[in-house]
Amino acid sequence: MTVTSRFDDVAHAFVTARRHARRLAAYPGTPPATMEEAYAIQDRAIALDGRAIAGWKVGRIPPSHVAQMGSDRLAGPIFADSVVWADPAQGAAMPVFAQGFAALEAEFMLHVAPGFTGPVPRDDAATLAVLDDARIGIEIASSPYPGINGDGPAVTASDFGNNYGLLLGPTIAAWRDTDLCAIPLSVSIDGVTVGEATAATMLDGPLGAVRFLLANLAARGIDASGGLWISTGAVTGVHEIAVGQGALASFGAHGSLRVHITAAHPA
Repeated sequence: MTVTSRFDDVAHAFVTARRHARRLAAYPGTPPATMEEAYAIQDRAIALDGRAIAGWKVGRIPPSHVAQMGSDRLAGPIFADSVVWADPAQGAAMPVFAQGFAALEAEFMLHVAPGFTGPVPRDDAATLAVLDDARIGIEIASSPYPGINGDGPAVTASDFGNNYGLLLGPTIAAWRDTDLCAIPLSVSIDGVTVGEATAATMLDGPLGAVRFLLANLAARGIDASGGLWISTGAVTGVHEIAVGQGALASFGAHGSLRVHITAAHPA
């Protein structure tokens, strides 16, 4: 079997399992050893899936894997039909793979304005200049493969970066002049607090995640000029959650979002 066909087989297995909401008890093939292999699988899966992409998630690579992977972050696509605009008062229902991996993450959602063609911004001021919106939000991380996060960052990236949806909340007031890294975040599941932090713990922060993502897309030959959302990374951590549970993500004075977890159904 050639390397290309091996990547195609893995990509096809993940796309098929996601479409049918079917558990994958084991990784469907030889796991990628590098981020280059992971993105090769991801790119093939994107082509097989065929849906429009509204944005990209960014996740942190654990420090113990950074040297081996050659990166401290990873990326995955967010499909347009998985983006939900939240009603802060009522919350929203978001699906996960009931027999796979499921988690949620409170994150800042930044939007790159249409027309961006490069170069990648080099600092926070230049990064702010390419943005046209900033919101509070929740990323839903879910995969048909239960070991998606435990098997390392290359495996995580290979299945769309473990993304399965995006909940977009209200725009952050005066976001261009607000220090996102100073906003206190907390997450509770069924009324129990499971994480509290600020984005000051996130490498070079949400704006750094934007720079990483734009560089990642450029290196892969992916056009970013149409505008895109960036889910900039978990602030309080990756919190596993199950079907039937509810969660509240609080962003201090900037509001909160409620989400109820449901089971994904075949497309």
